[in-house]
Amino acid sequence: MTCISDALRPASLTVGFTTVLASLCTGHAALADTAPAAGVTATGIRPTSSRPPEKAAIHHVTLPHSPDWGAFNARKGAAAGFGTVGGFGQARWAEDWSDIVNTPPEQRRNDWFNRLKYIPLTDKGDIWLSISGEERLRYAFENQPQMGTAGKTNASRVLLRSQYGADLHLGEHVRAYAEFLWGDAGGSNYYGYQTGVQRERLDLQQGILEVKGRMLGARMGVIGGRQIFLDAPVTMQSARDLTNAQQSWDGFRGYAVWKSFRLDLFDFMQTNKLPRNVFADGTNYNARMYGIYTSTALPKFSVMGQKSQVFADVFFIGYLFNGASAALATTTGTQAGSTRRDNIGARMWGNVGPFDISLTGVFQGGEFRPASGGATRAVRAYAVNGTLGWTAKSLKAKPSIALQGDLFSGGSYHSQDGAVGTFATPYFPLPYYNDVTLALTSQNLVGIGPVITAAPLANLRLKLHVPVFWRESTQDAVYGTGKIYSWRNGLLGGFIGTTPQTQLAWNFAPHWTWTHDIAGFVASQGMHRAGAKDGAFYMQTMEFKF
Repeated sequence: MTCISDALRPASLTVGFTTVLASLCTGHAALADTAPAAGVTATGIRPTSSRPPEKAAIHHVTLPHSPDWGAFNARKGAAAGFGTVGGFGQARWAEDWSDIVNTPPEQRRNDWFNRLKYIPLTDKGDIWLSISGEERLRYAFENQPQMGTAGKTNASRVLLRSQYGADLHLGEHVRAYAEFLWGDAGGSNYYGYQTGVQRERLDLQQGILEVKGRMLGARMGVIGGRQIFLDAPVTMQSARDLTNAQQSWDGFRGYAVWKSFRLDLFDFMQTNKLPRNVFADGTNYNARMYGIYTSTALPKFSVMGQKSQVFADVFFIGYLFNGASAALATTTGTQAGSTRRDNIGARMWGNVGPFDISLTGVFQGGEFRPASGGATRAVRAYAVNGTLGWTAKSLKAKPSIALQGDLFSGGSYHSQDGAVGTFATPYFPLPYYNDVTLALTSQNLVGIGPVITAAPLANLRLKLHVPVFWRESTQDAVYGTGKIYSWRNGLLGGFIGTTPQTQLAWNFAPHWTWTHDIAGFVASQGMHRAGAKDGAFYMQTMEFKF
């Protein structure tokens, strides 16, 4: 687990911000990234829909520059399991720009970069290439990072990322994609840059080969190689896009999408970002994720005169990992070891009339093996996450208000041989879901608070989230992203504090987005007495993407 994640995993502007603003209430697995703001597409070619796609009810809509997944086009294609796509995708290989052929030439000429999105290599056009790119400059300031435990104050970080990809389509059934990354980082009083996820020499960020086709009435495919994986609850795993280097995986996935049911099988090892030489990233064989994810589109219905649809997801996600992220809290520090976590879960989400709903439950079993020997301990942990939101679609700004509640089980640092009760999230939960500062993460945590979003202009998004947090177990530690805080017996009571956070995202021109995130941590009296400090966080991001 990387220390940089503890402090900064800034968000990508188009990532996190618009989707968080537009589909925040659903909390879907692809909540991290999204396309340009409503009505402003990546190419200047507007969708045919008369209303912004992210505000439309969940039903079959056609997405620009994306495969047609039928009912699973919901939430800008996130329901299909490949992340959001609406012009640009979270995973750039999830885009399909072949539809630009049917766009009138005068519209294609509105954007110079359209000529790079579909480059035919044969007269028939069955072999074609698409080029994508991103330049991102980010600044973040933290006056008391990690609640004052980072050993730095008034930390300023400057992050620069260059990321370019080429997507080669060899007919209908074969596709190869390669994406290259270069990242640099500096600032003053900074910390955590030694982990390999901020400073990255030129390397392969993603490289896949996909074989696909139609079989048994479904769209099926196998994707092998290094890739971003987003078909998991955002409370458990994300693209880790706050850092320069996104979280990528080496392995394979197989998918099948029918009319109202889809299936995803996967087995991955995490990419090792620590090597800093050119094209030196390898595979981290100490971090594995595997499983199966299924989703069923239930029959459509109407409520209060609005089209409605609900999805029922059932999944199993297995983790195998060791190192710092697998350590358990003890009365005096931590216990090293390795662990297997078996996550069995279900999720019901969608829209019921004007209401957005999402309810997820996960039971986490498995075992923990101490590094120093001794008895293997069973794991018995769980998580429950839910949101209920309402959007005033008749108003110009489309304001939305939701209530988000989360519970991640905790254990006891006094126990040395009983079952482990602390829910584990080793693979970077989405920070925008609960705490953009990364001071807290989805372990031994109860949180509840309102989420308010609005779009006063077609290219301007606002969000306000005010979660209040408690420890689920007062016999367990406080956890940050990749960090177990040292406070134990001096920490009284379960109340941790609150982290009010707001975001403004301005898609001020095609391809350009400027995002501001402002947050603060206000600790409880018990946390203050233990040594925690209040803190302020500010981040701005300028991103150019084509």
